[in-house]
Amino acid sequence: MGMFCYQCEQTAQGKGCSVRGVCGKEPTTSSLQDLLIYQLRGLGWLTTEGRKKNVKDESVDKFIVEGLFTTVTNVNFYDATIIAIIKKAEKIKVDFVTKLKSSGVSIDNPPASVTFVPAATDSEIIAQGEAHSIPSSQSNEDLRSLQQLLTLGLKGLAAYADHAYVLGKKDDSIFAFVGEALAALNKENPTVDELVALNMKCGTVNIRTMEILDDANTGTYGHPEPTKVSTAWKPGPAIVVSGHDLYDLEQLLKQTEGTGINIYTHGEMLPCHGYPGLKKFKHLVGHFGTAWQNQQKEFDNVPAAFLFTTNCIQKPKESYADRVFTCGLVEFPGCQHVSNKDFSAVINKAKALGGLPAKEGITLTTGFARNTVMSVAGTVIDAVKTGAIKHFFLVGGCDGAKPGRNYYTEFVEKTPKDTIVLTLACGKFRFNHLDIGEIGGIPRLLDVGQCNDAYSAVKIALALADAFKCSVNDLPLSLILSWYEQKAVVILLSLLSLGIRNIRIGPSLPAFISPNILNFLVENFNLTPITTPDQDLAAILNK
Repeated sequence: MGMFCYQCEQTAQGKGCSVRGVCGKEPTTSSLQDLLIYQLRGLGWLTTEGRKKNVKDESVDKFIVEGLFTTVTNVNFYDATIIAIIKKAEKIKVDFVTKLKSSGVSIDNPPASVTFVPAATDSEIIAQGEAHSIPSSQSNEDLRSLQQLLTLGLKGLAAYADHAYVLGKKDDSIFAFVGEALAALNKENPTVDELVALNMKCGTVNIRTMEILDDANTGTYGHPEPTKVSTAWKPGPAIVVSGHDLYDLEQLLKQTEGTGINIYTHGEMLPCHGYPGLKKFKHLVGHFGTAWQNQQKEFDNVPAAFLFTTNCIQKPKESYADRVFTCGLVEFPGCQHVSNKDFSAVINKAKALGGLPAKEGITLTTGFARNTVMSVAGTVIDAVKTGAIKHFFLVGGCDGAKPGRNYYTEFVEKTPKDTIVLTLACGKFRFNHLDIGEIGGIPRLLDVGQCNDAYSAVKIALALADAFKCSVNDLPLSLILSWYEQKAVVILLSLLSLGIRNIRIGPSLPAFISPNILNFLVENFNLTPITTPDQDLAAILNK
């Protein structure tokens, strides 16, 4: 059984996974995810028609967002769950059509995704998914490229929207755009201009999405503060929390308080140590390991329980598969899934394993989000005016296993001593252990947070532009981005929607971008592939 998927940076041969996903995704899972997206396109069309007559259903909007997030790389590999979601989508479609008709909304000439009905058996549903695979979706390479760029952008946007929703923050304009974009993906012969406009709008709406997520996180847990985090192991029972979800971590911390269990963050959870509402828990003792792609090596035979809250899960090795737990939208075959935020099974496993031995580590620093950076904005601006700070670099994004990512380590190591490096997301694990010094008491390396905290970086850049009465493009600021999955895709769309130019991206260009669309991005935004640290630094600083 074949497949086709090219949504991540590590896709096979830089073209597309056609046998099995490099992420571990099986062909059946890939087909089911394609079919789920097709079902969501139908729901998007229906919700868009409903909004024309002010007929809405927040539960349907929420379902669409969760469905999109489910298909993000390294979230859900469990076929039975995806089939259940596909079937649930069908019931929701039927019920929503009834609601629309009862409200006087006509369902005239609906696209095939609206009238589609899943087959009776699982194997037939999988076959239906194959019929709606990416290659069959659009014969025109450039249109398909823009449609896939929009689809992947929607997946990333949905991830941010879901995190915000969990903490009680929402915006109907976000739901409306998701429906609008999904509806547009049903169009057989769209124009390039239509799709470019939708992609730019996706970026704009994502900025709003990240804004409400920032409000959700800081409103619930306070603004991050500069915090030193140990990577040492403390003796005793331990739970390692991976993913991105702050609420899941909080619930686990509450349920483990006073139990003698130590809680460690992993991967993108490192910035959680900066939030006052989370760091107050004394048994949040440190950070475990590095980025997501190293988990099979770093978790091997470790006597701790592992909890995955969002995307990042890899196929567990046998040596620790029995202690891996998933929650929320994350599922992996053979791993125990936690429902309703009841982490008692994870707690019991941690106790039964006996605990970690003492082990030395290093100290990392996080918590330099927008509130902290803004508090010293005057000092930073003065340093720029006096020449103490010559340039800012934002070096961030996703980490991954593909060769070439050592570029980012070397780049940061070689940045001049009169420059500041901002970073965010798990790409920082390539260099966040480095001590590259200070400028006037300000660390040269500032960890802004998760990829979920990209809004902080945007606000910092906009504040600097405002202070110097110029555009972001005229600032002594360069963006050097690494990407892996779909949240990085939508962040790129957000930056482009702001008109930001001269972004360098790597370690390789997206396989879903056709040559013509790449030329468009180069001509209009000067989007540039990374080369070598020396060449890129010379080009940036000598410009």
